[in-house]
Amino acid sequence: MDLIHRPRRLRTTAGIRNLVRETKLNKEDFIYPLFVIGGEGIKEEIPSMPGNYHCSLDQLMIEVEEIVKLGIGGILLFGIPDHKDEIGSSAWSEDGIVQQACRKIKEEYPELLLITDVCLCQYTSHGHCGTLEDGCLLNDPTLENLAKVALSHAKAGADMVAPSDMMDGRVIAIREKLDQACYDDVAIMSYSAKYASAFYGPFRDAAHSAPKQGDRKSYQMDPANSDEALREMKLDLDESADIIMVKPALAYLDIIRRAKDNFITPIAAYNVSGEYAMIKAAAEKDWVNEKAIVLEMLTSIKRAGAEIIITYWAKDAAKWINDY
Repeated sequence: MDLIHRPRRLRTTAGIRNLVRETKLNKEDFIYPLFVIGGEGIKEEIPSMPGNYHCSLDQLMIEVEEIVKLGIGGILLFGIPDHKDEIGSSAWSEDGIVQQACRKIKEEYPELLLITDVCLCQYTSHGHCGTLEDGCLLNDPTLENLAKVALSHAKAGADMVAPSDMMDGRVIAIREKLDQACYDDVAIMSYSAKYASAFYGPFRDAAHSAPKQGDRKSYQMDPANSDEALREMKLDLDESADIIMVKPALAYLDIIRRAKDNFITPIAAYNVSGEYAMIKAAAEKDWVNEKAIVLEMLTSIKRAGAEIIITYWAKDAAKWINDY
């Protein structure tokens, strides 16, 4: 009698399925993005990102307290400034909103992993990620300003800085600036493969960072390219990036997998605002089961190779994973 192979034996009960599960989500995998603004007593929901808020510093600390209690891996902090100019100078101000938030968070929760986004788009009057001249973004003059932003965050208490601008050479510019100032322990998580994606719309609403003219295709990556992502990642690692990131996540799972297969380094993936908003909208219409689809999606990102997942569902997922 020929034996019948029965893989279903390992699917018969929840206990067996959990025992042999190859990919498991952990709350420590998640990084939760937060948006801090000036003022007091402000907690305004972002219309295109239900459940996410612009928070003044006092309200931000309430969010941070919940994150700490949930045991989430850390936070990624974005600032919404009161002042914008041509070069984004408020981004590196000692009294900038991110710098204030970093000091307060580290004062109350010194063990929380605090990551800050390093970019200029929400600080510049034109909405681009660096210095413009005659409508063209100037790469090298932007590097010094990005390095100043990173150093100001490190001085305020950031454990890790995350340059998201996609300028050539920004990782080494930041690394040298931090090391010269004796912040050699501050890590760099580089947005190494950041694509010129249509999935960023809600975030640009949240960060008030949409470009006033043109687009970012001259510095963010072409969604059609895969080999280019590997070149970008290698360059960042050669420049001393500690973690490399792929953004967005869902449409770029193949890029995450290629990163994992090619580099022995931690891989992060950003589950971005458009991915979040689409599922939220479908769930609100009862077209999908939000909890089930989110956990399936986050598992796919981890299965592709990301050890670190930046997601607006971090708080919910931390509560849900015990039931998955």
